[in-house]
Amino acid sequence: MRMMGEELGYRRELVLFSVTTDDSVMNPAFSRFNARRNLLYTCTESVAENGEIVTYSVDAGTGKLSKVGSQDAGGTSTCYLTLDKGCQNLLVVNYWNATIGVFGLDKDSGLVGEARSIYDPNEGRGMKVSHTKHVNHSENDPNAQKERQSDPHSHAVILDPFFGQIAYVPDLGMDLIRQFRFNPQSGKLEAAGFCRSGPESKSALGPRYIEFHPTLPYAYVVNELSSEVSVFAFDRDAAEDLLSSSDVSRSAPTLRLVQTVRTIPDAWPSDMNTCGRIAVHTSGHFVLVSNRGHNSITVFRVAHELGLQGQLSLAHLQHTRGATPRHFQFDSSGQWLISANQDSDKISVFRFNIATGTMEWTGNEYHVPSPNFVCCLRPQMMKAPARGHPAKLANGERNVAAMSKL
Repeated sequence: MRMMGEELGYRRELVLFSVTTDDSVMNPAFSRFNARRNLLYTCTESVAENGEIVTYSVDAGTGKLSKVGSQDAGGTSTCYLTLDKGCQNLLVVNYWNATIGVFGLDKDSGLVGEARSIYDPNEGRGMKVSHTKHVNHSENDPNAQKERQSDPHSHAVILDPFFGQIAYVPDLGMDLIRQFRFNPQSGKLEAAGFCRSGPESKSALGPRYIEFHPTLPYAYVVNELSSEVSVFAFDRDAAEDLLSSSDVSRSAPTLRLVQTVRTIPDAWPSDMNTCGRIAVHTSGHFVLVSNRGHNSITVFRVAHELGLQGQLSLAHLQHTRGATPRHFQFDSSGQWLISANQDSDKISVFRFNIATGTMEWTGNEYHVPSPNFVCCLRPQMMKAPARGHPAKLANGERNVAAMSKL
């Protein structure tokens, strides 16, 4: 779909330009765009068989996707992809068996190659819970929590924004944020300790995603099961020690917990909600979280003053006009938010006030079967090549929103 430039009051239009269908690509769950090459990497999510990393070329004029490659993800229920700073490697997380893989990218084509390394926090042991169990993300009672936390379950992987060599992996099953030293040249991940994703006094946290602030040394972890956001300060000295250490297994945590805030109203039962996406607005002034069950997006204001820097306070709470908002995304301007309401087969468009953090529904909603991911792209237009030379990329001005569907 393309977000069109003309506005009618607060109405922002999405126009369907193309639909990519491929019966061999099952359950696309997450996507990552390589802007250098106009390539979209998408992973498939199945607990019964290994996931697949599918590479698509993106037509800058229409947004149409063309499959150009695929690679076995080396684990089950593949759910997250991260490009390193040099776009040399793709870091991949497999939720069900918890493995984290590093895959090299071909320097000429950008296609995903073989795994350079695989880390298994379960050390080859079988999973205690059967993969046939279905998870209802709006139900979160103690029995459901016990099932989901009987085994390790890696849920995401990101690299620190300062060095690009420390990888953080939320483990939903173990209530931990694992840290690794990452070598982009060798593609190796070395386990370098961990920290809890919330207060020591709490259990059933369920860390799902982690995002860094764009300018401040703080990171935000959404705890899916406890419906909370934990705020962590980044310790640069500890990070430098980790990167220079001869034995990273003895490294101290590089994240220090400073605050935990609830994402849903106190009156709403925690066993009727789990959190979905967390995002830090590009302005650095807001952190947003989606609530599945309460069916809302909570907007927190980020403090910048000394003594409270990086900490969060409630700015706004907005219903998503649909059920189970698994994911949401801003367009490139940061003023329009698209919510993927998985269980009501709808995406909804909201106007986001970048001064106050309030959201207003535009009245626009679109039917998309079981939407679970939104990826807003800004592909580059191709310059016509000179004779005997490859095509070059030029900056494009089109916004394309790619929807992954279950």
